[in-house]
Amino acid sequence: MLGWIFGIVGAVLVLVASWLVLALVARFLPPGLAKAVAGFLPCCVRAAFRLRRDPRVPRRAKFVMALAGLYAISGINVIPDFIPVIGVLDNVIVLVVALRYAGRRVPRDVLFAAWSGDPVVLERLIGRPRGHGDPKNRKPGPRWRRR
Repeated sequence: MLGWIFGIVGAVLVLVASWLVLALVARFLPPGLAKAVAGFLPCCVRAAFRLRRDPRVPRRAKFVMALAGLYAISGINVIPDFIPVIGVLDNVIVLVVALRYAGRRVPRDVLFAAWSGDPVVLERLIGRPRGHGDPKNRKPGPRWRRR
């Protein structure tokens, strides 16, 4: 029984140590996509806290962001967090979906003001505003009506 306890404690220590190493490596990365991806989760958390306090954000968007945050910090996950790399993937997917939902309901200027990371990452995440873009590349109407 004592061997199992030492094994579990050792696995947790290795997991925490690997997270610390990844955080230190991410801090010293040169500017670019790798650094933006490494800083994505902390930027999501900061944006959620800032949007939660903003009165211009609809209640439904606040509720979805709160649920996503609770899922991310809870111990109950679809993929266990102790599995390297893919263990955190379900948390990231839930946060991305919640942020996309909030991004479609919150005014863009409010969302970009709450985002602490690279605005290009947020732009790619939530997409372009609807109705903007080159009219030459725009498809003519919904697909189900085209013949």
